[in-house]
Amino acid sequence: MSKIADINKNFPQWYQDVVSGAGLAEHSPVKGSMIINPYGYALWENMKDVLDGMIKQAGVQNMYFPLFIPKNFFTREEEHIEGFSPEVAWVTIGGGKELEEPLAVRPTSETIIGQYFSDHIQSYRDLPYKINQWANVVRWEMRPRLFLRTTEFLWQEGHTCHMSWEDAEQERQRALDMYKDFVSNYLAMYVIDGLKSESEKFAGADITSTIEGMMGDKKALQMGTSHNLGQNFAKVFDIQYLDEKGERKYVYQTSWGVSTRMIGGLIMAHGDDKGLTFPPNIAPVQVVIVPVLVKDISRDELEKYVQDLEKVLAEKGIRFYTDWDERNTVGWKFNEWELKGVPVRIEVGLKEMENNKITLFRRDLREKETVNKEKIKDIDNILNSVQDNMLNRHKRFTESNIKEINEYNQFREILSEDNYFIRSGWCGSRECEDKVKQDTTATVRVLPYAYNDFTKDVPQKENKNCMVCGQNGKYIAIWAKAY
Repeated sequence: MSKIADINKNFPQWYQDVVSGAGLAEHSPVKGSMIINPYGYALWENMKDVLDGMIKQAGVQNMYFPLFIPKNFFTREEEHIEGFSPEVAWVTIGGGKELEEPLAVRPTSETIIGQYFSDHIQSYRDLPYKINQWANVVRWEMRPRLFLRTTEFLWQEGHTCHMSWEDAEQERQRALDMYKDFVSNYLAMYVIDGLKSESEKFAGADITSTIEGMMGDKKALQMGTSHNLGQNFAKVFDIQYLDEKGERKYVYQTSWGVSTRMIGGLIMAHGDDKGLTFPPNIAPVQVVIVPVLVKDISRDELEKYVQDLEKVLAEKGIRFYTDWDERNTVGWKFNEWELKGVPVRIEVGLKEMENNKITLFRRDLREKETVNKEKIKDIDNILNSVQDNMLNRHKRFTESNIKEINEYNQFREILSEDNYFIRSGWCGSRECEDKVKQDTTATVRVLPYAYNDFTKDVPQKENKNCMVCGQNGKYIAIWAKAY
């Protein structure tokens, strides 16, 4: 079994050790890129299958767009190109010849999809127009970390067009709610939803909303975003339609996406000193059976006993694996499956067979219990209990590490000692935001819906002065250091 660093002493190294040791992914020969191994890709496929169903249920159809984007498409929206310029990879030679026009390797697809919308939307009857693509994107990354920041990664990006601002806003919020539902009910993570600040919003968007999760080291990770693009890209790419009166109007657009970064969040939110801990709803293997062969038991008898268990698991649709590998000791196997984060382990040996029992091990509690063999029929309820416990545990962890701070010196002192989510008043100025970032590296992660009412001129629901400058506050903000 792979040795992993102490999670409490060296969290970054622990993360790398767990990703590698559990066989999720590894670095590729191309700097900054990763190879996703079968176990890691199975996890991504489970995520993708669930989200794809949610997306289609919302009336969104899947498409695919080219990896390469002409430079003139990409440079039309000035704020967009400025925001992405440092991360874009350009192709300048093809077929041994210099290209007449450089091609951007897709960092996101708003521009090329904007041209597609312009060609295909003609009438109000075409709206709303909702599409999604599952794809790879490239953003040149200087400080790569597997799943969290890599030059190439996998994601989905939804793009929609609407007749009104209100319809686009409704779609932006629907997408964010979908992500929050997925992360809560499948990844068992408690997240804080709300809006991004002006400086942190997507390049070219009017509004960016986000769900932010707290990791095991109390840093923040952006788990998913949705954007109201207004008419910015519509005007650049001439995306117009004829309304019911025959007048030409620009559409209002949204875009929204999540990526393989969610896997990084899942690892860091639930992992412990033994390795991964996967929620059953998304785990590649929900139950592992480890038969314990000893000299006083025949392989045939043990196989028959195990087959009874496998039959029940199969009938219930449980994703399971039986580990008959005899190259390693039973103790090694136990440690290995704990490292891989399998929610429930079933041990079957001589004592269990003699007494018609099985031994259950729950990864979330790290507790063993020997029960009647018939208990296998209750496996779905056991897995549901694991799922619920993991979500509740992450919620408790997050809420216990959110501190309300109103004095800037205290804010700086606390973040110099440890990581926390800090809730405070904020005037909304870029100057105060930049000062915090310069002094502490913390940023405004989210302006939470829970503490702000964005339908008002001064959204904050509480009267709090800005923590930094002491002036009247406009928002209640969550500050944190982030990945």
